Amino acid sequence: MSTTTLSIPSLTQRLSALLQPSASGESIVRIILRNIAPPLAGIFVFLVLWDIGASHVHTSLGTLPGPIAVMKQAGNLYQEYQSEKEREAAFHERQKERKARFLTENPGQEFNEIKYTGQPTYLDQIFTSLYTVFVGFFLGTIIAVPLGILCGLNKTIQAALNPLIQVFRPVSPLAWLPIVTLVVSALYVSADPMFAKSFLISAITVTLCSMWPTLVNTALGVASIDKDLLNVSKVLRLSTSTKVTKIVIPSSLKLIFTGMRLSLGVAWMVLIAAEMLAQNPGLGKFVWDEFQNGSSQSLERIMVAVFTIGFVGFLLDRTMHTLQQMASFGQRND
Repeated sequence: MSTTTLSIPSLTQRLSALLQPSASGESIVRIILRNIAPPLAGIFVFLVLWDIGASHVHTSLGTLPGPIAVMKQAGNLYQEYQSEKEREAAFHERQKERKARFLTENPGQEFNEIKYTGQPTYLDQIFTSLYTVFVGFFLGTIIAVPLGILCGLNKTIQAALNPLIQVFRPVSPLAWLPIVTLVVSALYVSADPMFAKSFLISAITVTLCSMWPTLVNTALGVASIDKDLLNVSKVLRLSTSTKVTKIVIPSSLKLIFTGMRLSLGVAWMVLIAAEMLAQNPGLGKFVWDEFQNGSSQSLERIMVAVFTIGFVGFLLDRTMHTLQQMASFGQRND
């Protein structure tokens, strides 16, 4: 009884503390509600309008699925993932038993293992898309940052490259894809290729379309460096590599990360179209296959993919935003 009696005042004190106005004049509860209530209300209204409107849209694949049907289909896709993993585990277990029996009956001989060839699940497609987009984004970054530094430090180089940047920057991935496909097919000829051609086509297309924001922002960041810092490097007779690593990159890091954040967003959008056309495993191919399949569940599965693409894009943007905040040493980035 005494413990219960003591806990009631303690709980009351905590609740009253939450209701007390903070330094800004608002209580903690009010601040939380002000930040959380509008997004929750917006999501609720969207779901209600979606549920009402979906039942009135009839397509060749059936009625447009509502939120509940899409959620159920997301659960089905996860169940398919678990079932596939169980089949894969059972396959490896059987192969392990066969290997042990073979080695017992044939000591000293080599056992030829069979690779599991099950269909990639929906979660596998997500990780494949993430791998492809990060490869393309990485290639674009290692090309764009050095070129951006050169453009920012040398006006002649900037004047030479600017027309090319302005011409190639708005080119759609749909235009790049046939050219990349032909070039990769002509140059990447191997009996035992390390990477699938469809993967290289998607990754290179992502690189060509996503590198420009990083290049432009890097050049802008370098060109905006305080001239006194560059003059100090001349007085100290710093080598070019030392000047770049000690002065140029640290001073322009904030804008470099701004460009990288924009590039990653572009890369994720481009990837889906590239995977659709290059038929590279991933979310884009999943959407295209479901569209071609035309089953009663295809619309629901495509809607799951749409929300997955949006949610993953949001997480990628938040990740780059956090890195951008760290690179700018706590300065606010809008």
